[in-house]
Amino acid sequence: MNRSEGAVIVCRWMVGLGVLIGTVGLWAQAPVMTKVDPPNWWARMPKAMLLVQGEHLDGATFRLSDRKLKVERTTVSANGHWAQVWLSGSPEKAETVELSAVARGETAKVEYRFEERKAASSGFAGFSSKDVVYLIMTDRFADGDTTNDMQAGDMADEKAKARGWHGGDLRGVLQHLDYLQELGVTAVWITPVYQNHEAQSYHGYGATDMYAVDEHFGKLEDLKVLATALHGRGMKLVLDTVPNHVGAKHPWVEDSPTEDWFHGTKANHTVAQGEFRPLTDPHAAWRDQKNVTEGWFANTLPDMNQENPAVAQYLTQNAVWWVEETSADGLRIDTFPYVGREFWQGFHAELHGLYPRLTTVGEVFNPDATITSAFAGGVVRNGVDTGLDTPFDFPSHFALREVFLKDAPMTKLAEVLRLDALYPHPERLAPFLGNHDMARFMGEKGATPARLKEAFVVLTTMRGMPEIYSGDEIAMQGGEDPDNRRDFPGGFAGSSASAFVAAGRTPEQAEIFDWVKGLLKLRAARVELQSGEEQVLEAKAGVMVFVRGVGLQAGCVAGNDRQRVMVVVNNGDAAESVTAPVANTSLEGCGRAEVLWGKDSRVRVYGGEVRVEVGARQAVVVAVY
Repeated sequence: MNRSEGAVIVCRWMVGLGVLIGTVGLWAQAPVMTKVDPPNWWARMPKAMLLVQGEHLDGATFRLSDRKLKVERTTVSANGHWAQVWLSGSPEKAETVELSAVARGETAKVEYRFEERKAASSGFAGFSSKDVVYLIMTDRFADGDTTNDMQAGDMADEKAKARGWHGGDLRGVLQHLDYLQELGVTAVWITPVYQNHEAQSYHGYGATDMYAVDEHFGKLEDLKVLATALHGRGMKLVLDTVPNHVGAKHPWVEDSPTEDWFHGTKANHTVAQGEFRPLTDPHAAWRDQKNVTEGWFANTLPDMNQENPAVAQYLTQNAVWWVEETSADGLRIDTFPYVGREFWQGFHAELHGLYPRLTTVGEVFNPDATITSAFAGGVVRNGVDTGLDTPFDFPSHFALREVFLKDAPMTKLAEVLRLDALYPHPERLAPFLGNHDMARFMGEKGATPARLKEAFVVLTTMRGMPEIYSGDEIAMQGGEDPDNRRDFPGGFAGSSASAFVAAGRTPEQAEIFDWVKGLLKLRAARVELQSGEEQVLEAKAGVMVFVRGVGLQAGCVAGNDRQRVMVVVNNGDAAESVTAPVANTSLEGCGRAEVLWGKDSRVRVYGGEVRVEVGARQAVVVAVY
């Protein structure tokens, strides 16, 4: 072979190598789809936006194998890792389709399923003042499946840490529904089930995947089984949802679908302020409002930018997905004021349009009713209607603790009730003695079983839907977080005794459990206590008298056979003879009375008044007719 022939061969070899390299380079740039949110959708549902995660999605064209389903528009991140695929609609019936991404002559495909929607009878019932809701922090309630206690990344001694994973799961809740039903609970609120891949994120409020059940809690199927079991008992499921923020380790933090997916960045953001007054002050500077709605919660949890239409769509359809998948009856919404009102209006329009009976209750952590009421649905004095069914009744919570732990005058609670006029639906409010974000009632200075019992009487007889934090019904102790999140006794291996059964309760636990059980039984038997109006007849230093009933303005007039239930509370250290004149009140014309609760008390109706003898630190419930 001469030099000329050798040159030709080398040239051809180099050309071939170039083609090969080009082919490899082209192959390396082929689109890849690794995840699609939501993972499935439903026929005859509002059109969805699919958030596709993958590689080399830049320049891709997306389409579905069902030619009736069109892609309206697509937005792809600059690095090709994220694609927003906005669909034109949903199919008329269930089907599995292929979602294709075509780029540079290469195609990636994934199957996508449109399911049949569940029947209305499956759940979606909502909740109301007729219900009693029970808050369960899943990780701390009961360990029903020990095989999921330790997950990848868990430290061997994590269980010993106050802020670590303890092993409670969805099967643990399922296994103790008899206990809840015996107590008188009708609705169960569980803390978020989102995947939280972080060592101390057992609480569920730091999502790393908003479409997955955390492995510590079990599987999605476990949640569905729990929902079915609750519905089979005539009980409701309330899911905890968090549209305000995600966890610090969510993939979006280091690789966001858009530059404005969050308010700020990990390196440059403001800190969320918990003072909501600027949001209700027409004269407040935007600077002060922005610190609430755009700051990162606790300076660590990335704040979602709901002003971005893609983010708003993602979060709204995420809530829809969990409700439809589980047949949930309601949503507890975390950190409600930290999100702009315009988002909430669209969020609730979608949810209530799909599920007319679904109930939402929002966390507005503030003692001032002029502030909490501003976020209730139907209130527009500080902006557009949020559509929220009701906020939690934090003002009455703080008043109840002031009265029964610090001996504040009963006028403190009466003043909160006076401000019910600020709410379009005060009967929907959810009063409570405690929750997972504060020291337990029995962990506070001055707490005694007697004071707790008295507070429970008021909680279960006042207007609204009472919420009970798991363990308060057995007088559990606990200071500030994390001490307020102790394991429920009997829910975990190594427990010395189980408070889930009567034989395992201490005398104090049994006393409080039986007390609450009796009160909830009374409440379930009296429509006046479930949905009646409320009228305060007297409130002074240590005494309060209020009446529950239907049509309270009419009194016990001829032809009106409706009874009234009167509650007399004596928070003083001495017995009281409480006299309530009946003229021009809801008791006018009433002639008889009987004690429903408070066996050592006496009552009589005579001479135009109702007189009740009530002991120190006691509360009496009386039927008057």
